[in-house]
Amino acid sequence: MRLLLALLLPFSVFFTIGRPFSGLFCLVLQITLIGWIPAAIWAVYALSQYKTDQKIEKMLKQRN
Repeated sequence: MRLLLALLLPFSVFFTIGRPFSGLFCLVLQITLIGWIPAAIWAVYALSQYKTDQKIEKMLKQRN
């Protein structure tokens, strides 16, 4: 669901993963039609990093 959101409304993904300042910057980038594509790519990348961080935290908790 977040991946679809990252493609359609890239700025909103940053708010769902707890990065509001990046979300505001992405919104400014997204306002321009040319900036929409880089904003969407950035949002998908940030979402993948967020998922990786979540997996690492889960593994570290299991180790302890």
